[in-house]
Amino acid sequence: MIVTVDTGGTKTLISSFTKAGKIGKQIVYPTPHDPIKYTQLLKQTLEAEYADKKVDIIVIALPGIIDQGVARWCRNLGWKNFDVRSALGSILGGAPIHVANDANLAGLAEARLLDPVPDFALYVTISTGIGTGFISRGHIDPGLESSEGGHALVEFDGRVREWESFASGRAIKETYGKFARDIKSKRAWNHIADRISRGFLAVIPITQPDVIIIGGSIGTYFDRFNTQLVKLLDERLPPHIVRPSFVQARHPEHAVIYGGYYYACDILASTPARK
Repeated sequence: MIVTVDTGGTKTLISSFTKAGKIGKQIVYPTPHDPIKYTQLLKQTLEAEYADKKVDIIVIALPGIIDQGVARWCRNLGWKNFDVRSALGSILGGAPIHVANDANLAGLAEARLLDPVPDFALYVTISTGIGTGFISRGHIDPGLESSEGGHALVEFDGRVREWESFASGRAIKETYGKFARDIKSKRAWNHIADRISRGFLAVIPITQPDVIIIGGSIGTYFDRFNTQLVKLLDERLPPHIVRPSFVQARHPEHAVIYGGYYYACDILASTPARK
């Protein structure tokens, strides 16, 4: 059995998978921002759900820069240099624990679901914050795995700001006073498309992906802003820069746990089985 943990800025989602890819029960709870409380609750939940099962590997996704399994910086959680693997210790019979960036894992899953798998894909999750994952030929790009596209610096409202500060789900809620699911106005969604486009105008000319996959809670409403987003990029990108195609994530809010499954399968395939 494979166990995956998607740690978000707002909620944590846990699921199991069989090695054949069948998803199991999903567990959701608010993410504690205190790392000690986070670790305690995660450990209690994992032991309660899976202590009587054979778990081959645990993959934990975190929203930030991960260096050798350590969360060097998770802005939306306020974590710095948090070693969740060491904090958890030996659990579920000593199952190996692997830690990775959430957007990288989501991108891994969504890129592999495309047919054909693109040579170079950019996955963008727009949720509490904005995360990016670059996937080369179906694998997390090693040269860009620490990239943080949501913190790209762009001009908006006359100031240089981080992309996620005005285009994330949190920013949309603060601006419009309601969650994306409750925004029905076409005019409002056109404005949101403009906000989202600003970061892409900075990222696309530098990275030039073949396809961009939109996920996260805002990605759930892709049909409400996609047309305007593409129109704005066509108008504003330099003529020699080819606009990538845009697609909605197959699992906008669950891509991370599916990515954890693929990530785990790759690791298990390259390491001897545990006895």
